[in-house]
Amino acid sequence: MASTDELKEVLKESLENRGVLGQIKARIRAEVFTALNDQTENKPQLSNENVLINELIREYLEYNNYKYAASVLVSESGMHPSPLDRDFLKNELNIVEDGPSRSVPLMYSLISTYSNQHRPKNKQTGAGKQSKTAFLEHIEKDLGPGVSEGDPVFVKSGRL
Repeated sequence: MASTDELKEVLKESLENRGVLGQIKARIRAEVFTALNDQTENKPQLSNENVLINELIREYLEYNNYKYAASVLVSESGMHPSPLDRDFLKNELNIVEDGPSRSVPLMYSLISTYSNQHRPKNKQTGAGKQSKTAFLEHIEKDLGPGVSEGDPVFVKSGRL
């Protein structure tokens, strides 16, 4: 007869193989966080930029079925439980969608547009591909103090 430890191990392997164990762990973490989170605590008011960033992250998490991570983000950040309208986000971020981009989170469009705009013209990195280091250098440079108001990734200060 199998020992208790052997049964536990078989059960654990079965749950892992079906992808259920990770979901159970995520659900437990989310529930523990919700139980510990003081609902009476006032959350600081988010800036417009943080609201937009959080909404992009929420859309990405929900698209990829990271529903427990999304619920923790909403709870911890004090976001409204209902997401902002996608058209509103597109207008605020000056995103123009083509056919295929309508079916994926807006974050993908931002990354695609940004990486294409900053791809080196001389193809020094081979076959027109930009190295990860060069891409990160562009991001670091562009996120510095010289960010312009016209940059589609950023919006003017003020309340939504």
